[in-house]
Amino acid sequence: MASKAGQPPLPPWGNALAGATGAVLANAIVYPLDIVKTRLQVQVKRKSTDEAPLTTNDIHYTSTMDAIRKIMEDEGVLGLYSGINGSLIGVASTNFAYFYWYSVVRTLYISAQSLPKPPSTTIELSLGAAAGAIAQVFTIPVAVVTTRQQTQPKGDKKGLLDTGREVINSEDGYSGLWRGLKASLVLVVNPAITYGAYQRLRELLFVGKTNLRPWESFFLGAASKALATIATQPLIVAKVGLQSRPPPARQGKPFKTFIEVMAYIIEHEGPLALFKGLVPQITKGILVQGLLMMTKERMEILFVVLFAYMRRIRSEKLQKAAEAAASKAKEVLPIEKAKQAMPALMK
Repeated sequence: MASKAGQPPLPPWGNALAGATGAVLANAIVYPLDIVKTRLQVQVKRKSTDEAPLTTNDIHYTSTMDAIRKIMEDEGVLGLYSGINGSLIGVASTNFAYFYWYSVVRTLYISAQSLPKPPSTTIELSLGAAAGAIAQVFTIPVAVVTTRQQTQPKGDKKGLLDTGREVINSEDGYSGLWRGLKASLVLVVNPAITYGAYQRLRELLFVGKTNLRPWESFFLGAASKALATIATQPLIVAKVGLQSRPPPARQGKPFKTFIEVMAYIIEHEGPLALFKGLVPQITKGILVQGLLMMTKERMEILFVVLFAYMRRIRSEKLQKAAEAAASKAKEVLPIEKAKQAMPALMK
């Protein structure tokens, strides 16, 4: 990452901490939209009233506002925050891992160039995809458990650990915690598109500007996330279907691949259903990404100032230690000279 105001650049863990902090704050603010988009994405319309439910929740939502209203009526206000603890843990771990590895691979790439220069759009996307893939492998179990919590019926709510045990016991053992990994690895193009577009738009619209205003960071984050969400929405819907409980109509048989989920949705609702939940998904994505990048920019500046202060304190301590050592040496020198002169005086 570029340094702020001429200060030394942040280390990878500094960028990761700034990104994770921004992501947690942003996702906590818009979490109800996360619940709504997940509920909309897992539901499948019945073809007739006699047919077995095609979703884990008997309540059918027709829109974002309808979902919010029905969730509040059925579960109260707290229903809009079901599974928030696991979600924020997942958000923090995923974003910390992503920003850490993104910073590492980007720095390594630039330093490997004979003439260091900013990566091209293609390279930027590739670096983002590589970082996203590494992050997903380590953090997907939390995403699986959180999706289960968000889609649990009212009378079957469980905590984070109990939901994790349910996933392990009811499906493929511990490997069930990595359900949807292939779809997630394909979906690394989403953050890759997002952050690649963010970097490119920043270079085009704010040439030579090191510190962006909050509204500028928000605009860039929102615009880049909107592009990425529209491009990857069918895969997002398929991944949610993989990680949620299997619909009752499948008699407990879970989906095995995201292609299977997409085929099931198309069979029962048509191709356009692959974009269901797009409104809350893109609204949440825009708000989260805008708030994340705005917060991350501020946090990076804060950390740069903090690190500069810590370096100054350390430098002052080293300087004082050096001065003390020099002073002590000056005190010892006359004594040594006197000792050396004693034999001559004794003669």
